[in-house]
Amino acid sequence: MVTSGVKASSVAMVSIDICNRIIRCDFDGRVGCWIGNEKGKWNKLAAAAASTKAPKLGMSISPLPSSAALAETRWSSRAKFYKEVLKDAREKFTQEISFQSKDKDISLAKALLYVASEDEAFMDFNREMDSYSLQNERRSTSLPSDTLDWKCVEAMPLAGKNMSEWMAELDSIAREVEAELVPRDIGCHLVEVLDAVNVVLFKSRGFKRSSVIVDSKCSYLHSVLSSGYCSAILLSVIYIEVCRRLNLTIVGSRIGEEFLIWPQTGNPEELFKVTSGHSLFGIVNGKCVYDPRSMASDINSNSLSELEIATNRDIIGIALANLMRIHWKRASRANHGLMLTSPLRSVDKSDEKFKKTDASTVPLLRPQDLRLAIMASQRLLILQPHNWALRRDHGMMLYYSREYEEAVQELSICMVFAPEEEAEVLEAFVEKLHLLRLESSWKNLERKGTI
Repeated sequence: MVTSGVKASSVAMVSIDICNRIIRCDFDGRVGCWIGNEKGKWNKLAAAAASTKAPKLGMSISPLPSSAALAETRWSSRAKFYKEVLKDAREKFTQEISFQSKDKDISLAKALLYVASEDEAFMDFNREMDSYSLQNERRSTSLPSDTLDWKCVEAMPLAGKNMSEWMAELDSIAREVEAELVPRDIGCHLVEVLDAVNVVLFKSRGFKRSSVIVDSKCSYLHSVLSSGYCSAILLSVIYIEVCRRLNLTIVGSRIGEEFLIWPQTGNPEELFKVTSGHSLFGIVNGKCVYDPRSMASDINSNSLSELEIATNRDIIGIALANLMRIHWKRASRANHGLMLTSPLRSVDKSDEKFKKTDASTVPLLRPQDLRLAIMASQRLLILQPHNWALRRDHGMMLYYSREYEEAVQELSICMVFAPEEEAEVLEAFVEKLHLLRLESSWKNLERKGTI
């Protein structure tokens, strides 16, 4: 009974108060913000306005609105707008991957463009927040523009194009493939269609698959379509979307660390036929097929039919997991070797260092990348609400973000689904989080009292 109750609550929790857990500030122009410079300067947005009040005079005069007050009013309006965009993007993503719809009706491209829109809106807001804070510091009289050229998430510009235009870009690639097939006059044989797709993607468009992703832009669909430099999973998404427009079904499966794709065919032998040193299967999936260190090198025409086919939701989940991983790496770059589960290992050892741990010992991470990683894991939990390892990682990121109450909530749910040994370790860590939460609340009260 307890398990079923927690299962139900775990699904419901994902959609509760989305925006409040997306961004830690209240978007009212009065909270602190992170300035994106080398020193990581923390500022209070309202500090300048509060510190520049004129001394009291003997007579009372009704002041006209100052430029700073007007700027703050406009900023509050802009912040509210971004909050609505973030909420809308998350809701549209949730609707696209809803379990109420059939998996085949899910658009991989549209779902991943909603992911990109939410993250871009968050980063745009941070940039504007930095700019506004700097204006306050310099007591600038210039006012930010109060209008934007777009009013909804679908119209939001991503690298110069909105969502409809990026979807049209996939249509354009498909038309280029059709044009490539016209002079061949082959009757659209499967092998010829795939060869034409390869010519357009890798030669005409110049797409390049990267096995090691350093730049997070390689994990966003619009950036990949713009630059051609991409992760293997996003190249697979583009391949699937283009072939879908050509009425050719491409399926895929995760093999170890690789995601392999191939067309549904009754004659898989033709995919592994080597021509000019390469097989069609190898051209589509890259060097991993020929790397003896990769599990993908063991796949042949006989074992292909035994692989478990990934659903559209699975593919979106893989893309989100990669996105979460790269943002975590960027967030923890200054803390070499830091892992999400590192604090759990110290709990398991029960050493003196752990017993003395307080909030001051939590490593400082890059806040924007950490928040983007948390946002990716939130979306993953919508897809996989009962994945205990994912919920553990999500809870640990909240811990690093010093959101102790939320971390306690997530890790407590995780304990229900986790194996017994893991649950015991988590239980000890959750007890620590309770203490950190109390310590944090006491410090907040002391700070308010001092003020």
